[in-house]
Amino acid sequence: MKRLFIAVLIMIINTVAAFALTPWTKGGFETGKYRNLFVEMGYKSSDVNAKLKEVFNDVFHGPNKVYFEVGDSMGYISDIKNHDVRTEGMSYGMMIAVQFGEKDIFDRLWRWSKNYMQHKSGHREGYFAWSCRIDGTRNSEGAASDGELYYITALIFASNRWGNNTGIDYLREAQHILNSIQPREDTSPVRFRPQGNQAPFPNEGVRQIFLIDPKTRLITFTPDGFGQRFTDPSYHLPAFYEVWAKWADDGRSEYWNDCARRSREFLHKATHPVTGLNGDMCQYDGSPMEARNRWAGGSNNFRYDSWRVPMNIVLDYEWSCADGEWQRQYGERIQNFFYAQGVDTFVDQYRVDGSLPADEEILGAGGFRKLRHSIGLVATTATTSMLCSHDKSRAFVDALWNARHEPFSDGYFDAYYDGLLRLFAFMHLSGNYRVIPPKSSN
Repeated sequence: MKRLFIAVLIMIINTVAAFALTPWTKGGFETGKYRNLFVEMGYKSSDVNAKLKEVFNDVFHGPNKVYFEVGDSMGYISDIKNHDVRTEGMSYGMMIAVQFGEKDIFDRLWRWSKNYMQHKSGHREGYFAWSCRIDGTRNSEGAASDGELYYITALIFASNRWGNNTGIDYLREAQHILNSIQPREDTSPVRFRPQGNQAPFPNEGVRQIFLIDPKTRLITFTPDGFGQRFTDPSYHLPAFYEVWAKWADDGRSEYWNDCARRSREFLHKATHPVTGLNGDMCQYDGSPMEARNRWAGGSNNFRYDSWRVPMNIVLDYEWSCADGEWQRQYGERIQNFFYAQGVDTFVDQYRVDGSLPADEEILGAGGFRKLRHSIGLVATTATTSMLCSHDKSRAFVDALWNARHEPFSDGYFDAYYDGLLRLFAFMHLSGNYRVIPPKSSN
């Protein structure tokens, strides 16, 4: 009898383990349900909730916080090590705030963004200056396209969650940006001109500004100037376009769904077939940047921006699952690569074939130029466990859970980028990064 009991117990344990490592095949758009992978892997629900709260507080309230309130109505998120405020962090903060139901934080970030960063007139009207000082003075007038992507989606979710009659008409603000990012004439002086054998700007003489490249329907690196000629794989969030198609009410649903489809197809081409790694930037066809391009440097390597791609693919899987078969294969491919490097020792920059970059290719940060085992990449690789059915996934989830976000021995510390990616990862793995439908759809 005792042997039978033990055998049954082992069978139950193995069954639970197999379930915990079985990716779901339908997304949140369809089911309204989300996995708590921590709990599936044996962590207590109360511990998961406490950990999520702790990581949120680290970003917004703790001694190393990156969120700061200004007066009675505004606030900003700062990239501390670079002494600025970026549309990346502001729009990330808004997405996090709406997910947690933190309306005051959301509204403060939006008001600061609108007041200091959003262009009110001219050929950039509706776009956001990507970098400002903490007093609101602009470091750059141009936009980084991912900021607009997050602003729009976060505003639509805010509209769905809180309505549009509580002081801010969130949907109208989102629609204003959506209308602004459509192609329009750019009459500003040309700041970057082609050199050598580089091709001329598209439509030179009748230049346009656009967030989405009209020909490929893929997001630009920057919506005006030289950055229109290529893209950044980490800006590709197909499920965001599906949110726009469903709830933006801007008359472009078919167009946004097509953008989502093309973005998924692009990611197939932009990720390495063996390692799963992708370059920081690339051509619209997914091929590497040309060596003679002024941006090429080490931009064909997997580095800071690239860390976001695994987590972005996970988000698309969790919400839509429209490309599920390929995404599951991708998840195991990229985890296999990092597992082979050592779950506790892999570094944060590689060439896409998996080899280490030359010294001159290493992208510096915060005054340091060094390869590290960065918690931001620990976080995003852990999220890919949502895609995987192999046992290696457990090691990545455990590594994130146990990782300490603290300064390195040489003093380098990134409370901003590492901190935000860490928080997003805990949201994903605990089932708290969700599609927010209108209240009537709940």
